[in-house]
Amino acid sequence: MKAAVIGHPIAHSKSPALHRAAYRWLELEVEYSAIDVPPEDLAQFIARLRSEPVWLGLSVTMPHKAALVPLVDELDVGARILGVLNTVQFRSDGSLLGSNTDVLGILGALRHAGLRSIDPESAPPAILGGGGTTLAALAALELLGASAVQIYLRDTTKVGALHAVAAELELELEIRSLGELPGQRPGLLLSTLPPRAADSLLGAIEPTGGLLLDVAYDPWPSALAKHWQAGGGTVVSGLEMLLYQAVEQVKLFTGITPVDQSGLLNVMCDSIGLANR
Repeated sequence: MKAAVIGHPIAHSKSPALHRAAYRWLELEVEYSAIDVPPEDLAQFIARLRSEPVWLGLSVTMPHKAALVPLVDELDVGARILGVLNTVQFRSDGSLLGSNTDVLGILGALRHAGLRSIDPESAPPAILGGGGTTLAALAALELLGASAVQIYLRDTTKVGALHAVAAELELELEIRSLGELPGQRPGLLLSTLPPRAADSLLGAIEPTGGLLLDVAYDPWPSALAKHWQAGGGTVVSGLEMLLYQAVEQVKLFTGITPVDQSGLLNVMCDSIGLANR
């Protein structure tokens, strides 16, 4: 059987290491690869895979998370609310189901860092960036008990689906310009910006001793992570998010939820250099 991660570019992806380690541990013969699919080739690529009965699923990264939505047959509840997916399952009847395991990936990363719930009396969590990962972050924060979230954008006119998703999740949303960062003191900060994109903001971000999840993990530590840690804060690498979302994908692709889940987690941690759970 086959599975793959698709994106453009894709050579940097660590998903093959994670998935291959998982399938070896599960003693399954699954060939998992990284496939570069330019946006203009996406529809034809999916059509071709539909005709090949060997496929279990696809992990989906940028720039395909929204573009793939109309190309699948069904979305689960989470992907339907968010309007973006990162997982496609090839079902036995030939249909494709889209899901978004980024939500549980973010949730798992924050919980691994010790965050169990968001104090309603604390400052609202803040997010840098407004793409598909931000939509997943909104859902994860809602699951942790957030009632309000601040989002900082370079261009506050490009809000996309942010307001619609926040309304669906019953979250109060405040859109701010990145120029308003100086003086803000978020206790929980999530950066969904691409690698190095937050470097120019360091002078504006005041570490609080709180928690930062930087989804960018190459290079690591990022300049933002170093800045936050120097101010006494706790930092969580995007590799943690990648790990936990991949665990959910493995379960979806194989239909297996192992009794020894810590064993699965640990072999996947070993594959990308994370400490065991």
